[in-house]
Amino acid sequence: MPDPNNAPQDGPGKPNSSDPGDKRPGKDNNNGNFRFSRSMLGWLLILLFVILVLIMLHPPGAAKTVKYSTFMYQLQHNNIAKATVQQDGHIDFTLKHLLPGEPVDSALKSVTFRPRQSLDGPGWTTLSAEFSKYNVPFSSAHSNHMFWDFVGQIAPVVLILAVLYFLFFRQMRSGGGGIGMLGSFGRSRHRMLNKEHTTVTFNDVAGIDEAKEELAEIVEFLKHPKRFQKLGGRIPRGVLLIGSPGVGKTLLAKAIAGEAEVPFFSISGSDFVEMFVGVGASRVRDLFKTAKESSPCIVFLDEIDAVGRRRGNGFASGGHDEREQTLNAILVEMDGFDTNDQVIVIAATNRSDVLDPALTRPGRFDRQVTVPLPDIKGRYEILKVHARKVKLGQDVDLLRLARQTPMFSGADLAAIINESALIATMLNKDAIEMTDLEEARDKIRFGKARRSRVIDEQERVLTAWHEAGHAVIQYFSPEADPLHKVTIIPRGSYGGATFSLPEKDRYYRSQNHLLAQLRILFGGRAAEELNIAQIDTGASMDIRQATAIAREMVCEYGMSEALGPIRFGQDDETMMFDRRQQYSEKTAELIDSEVRRLITTAYQEARQMLVDKQTELANLKDALLRYETLDFEDVKRIMTGQVLSKPTVTDLLAAEQQRRMANRAGGDATSDPAVGSLPQPG
Repeated sequence: MPDPNNAPQDGPGKPNSSDPGDKRPGKDNNNGNFRFSRSMLGWLLILLFVILVLIMLHPPGAAKTVKYSTFMYQLQHNNIAKATVQQDGHIDFTLKHLLPGEPVDSALKSVTFRPRQSLDGPGWTTLSAEFSKYNVPFSSAHSNHMFWDFVGQIAPVVLILAVLYFLFFRQMRSGGGGIGMLGSFGRSRHRMLNKEHTTVTFNDVAGIDEAKEELAEIVEFLKHPKRFQKLGGRIPRGVLLIGSPGVGKTLLAKAIAGEAEVPFFSISGSDFVEMFVGVGASRVRDLFKTAKESSPCIVFLDEIDAVGRRRGNGFASGGHDEREQTLNAILVEMDGFDTNDQVIVIAATNRSDVLDPALTRPGRFDRQVTVPLPDIKGRYEILKVHARKVKLGQDVDLLRLARQTPMFSGADLAAIINESALIATMLNKDAIEMTDLEEARDKIRFGKARRSRVIDEQERVLTAWHEAGHAVIQYFSPEADPLHKVTIIPRGSYGGATFSLPEKDRYYRSQNHLLAQLRILFGGRAAEELNIAQIDTGASMDIRQATAIAREMVCEYGMSEALGPIRFGQDDETMMFDRRQQYSEKTAELIDSEVRRLITTAYQEARQMLVDKQTELANLKDALLRYETLDFEDVKRIMTGQVLSKPTVTDLLAAEQQRRMANRAGGDATSDPAVGSLPQPG
C-alpha cells in the first residue's frame, strides 16, 4: 500500500485539500475553528431573536393602557397616587389600589393613558387643573416610548436580514455550492472509499474471467499512467458494465479500485434527482469536482439508466426536464476531462437498450463490458469464494451444487451459502450439510415451504392430482428439463409445486422445448379434468404462463407457419407512450388464432398422454398423499412399478410426537428437584 501521506497534488507544492489521507493538524484546527464560529453565530442569532421577542412583548417600563373614562374615574375617586406627563402626550400614572379584575398579588399599578389629541396649551391647563383639584402630584418628563416603538418596528426586519445572511450568503462565501441549507441539496451524495478501505480485489471476484481480463488494462492505467501516455495512448474515459441484476457489476468496480489502490466514489443514478429543479446537475458537477481533486480515482455510477435514458421519449421530454438536465451535466463533465485527468468513470446497468446514444458514443462510455450469468465453472468458483466464510460438512459437494444451479447469479449463490448457514444453525448442526444447501437452493428459487399450513383433505387430493399431472408429463418428455422434485406442501405462493432443474446452461430454447413446456403446464388442469370431473382456479398461473409462452412463440420468435418469421412485438419504451398496434386488425386476428391453436394442441396432447399413463398418474398421486414430497429417484421408482421404502408422513408425525413426549417427560423429571427446592407456601 502506498504511503497515505503522499497525497496527490493539485499543483506544484500544493497538497490536495480533499484527500482523506491529509492529516495536517493546522487544516483540522482551521476547519474546527470555522465550524465552531459558525455554530456560535447561530446560537447568538437565536438568543437575539428571543431577546427581541421579549422586548416587543414587554418593553421596559411597560404599563397597562386604559381608556379616558377609566383615567377620569380613577382620578375622581382619588385612586391616583402620582402622574407623569410624557413629551409625546402619554400620561403615566400610578394607582393607589389595583384596577378591578386584577389579581390580588399583582404588582401592576403603573397605568398609561394615551389621549387621542395632543396636549396643547389649553389641554395641558385643563389637565393640570384636574390634578390640582384632586391633590394629585404630577410632573413632566421626556418619553422613551417612541424609541421602543421604533425598536419594535425595525427589529423584525433586522433579524430577518441577519438570518438570511447567516443561512444564505455566508454559506455561499464558504463554498457551500448553493444557498445555505438549500445548497446541501446540490451537494453530491456519493459514498467514498479511500485506498486504505478499498479491500476488494480480483481474488474476491469469480466466475467472470473475461470481464476481469477486459478491465485489467484499466488497473494498469491507474497504476502506471505514464506508460500509456508515453506513446500518446488514451485510456477509455468511461466503462459501461452491462448485465443482469446480481452478476457482480458493483463488486467488479470495487475490485478495480482495490487492485489499483485508488479512491472509489460510488453513487446511484437515482441519487441525482430530487424535487428541486437543477439539483441533479449540481450534484453531478460536485461529484466530478471532488473526483478530479482526488485523482487518480474511480467514479462508479450504479443504475445509470435512472438518469441516462434516451431523450425525446415521453411527455416530459422538454428542455426543462430534470432528468435530461442531469444527463446533460454528465455528458458535459465527461467531455471536460483533460488528458492528464486520471478519473475513470464506471457505470452499471441492466437496461443498456434504453440508454441515450450520446452516452455510449466513443469518448464517453466507449467501452461496454458484458457481465454474463456464470456458467458451471464460474458458479463453482463463486461457491468456493463464499464457502470460505462458513464451515462445511464432509458430504458437501460444491461442484454438484454448481450443476444444480443453472442460470443462478453470483448474488443468488452467495444467498444460498448464507441461507444454508442459517438453516444449519436453526437445526443445531456443527457444520453445513448438503441437505442444507439443497434446501437453501429450493427456498431461494421456489420460496419457503409452508409446512404448518392446514389443508382440507379434499384440497389435498386435488393438489396431488394436479402436481402428479405435471410430473408425469415432465418425466415422459425428453425435450423438457429433467424433473427435480414434486411436492404437495405449499411453497411460496403455490399450493404445491413441480420443480425442474436443467442439467446444463440453456442459452437458446428450441421449438420442441417450448412445446414440451406448454404440455407440462397444462398437465395439471388435464389431470383434474380426467380424474375429478371438475376444474378449479388452481391452474390460473399455469394458464397465464402458457399463454405468454405461446404469444412469444408467435410474435417474438417467428415460430408460426401462418405468420412466418416476423416480429410483431413492441419495445417497452415504445409501448409506454404509444399504444397503437404496429400491424392490422386482420393480422391481430391471425396472431390470436395461432396462439389459440398452440394452446389447444398442447392441452389435447397433454390430456392424451395422461390417458395413456393413467396407472402411473394414479400411483404418483397416491405416493404424494403418503409422502408429500418426492424427488426424481422416488418418481422414477414409482414409474417403474417399484415400492418406496422411506417413511410416510404418518410415520414421521408419529415419530415426532414420540420425541416431543420423551423430551417433555425428561424435562419434568429433571425439573422435580428444582421445584422441590423452592420455598413452599405456608
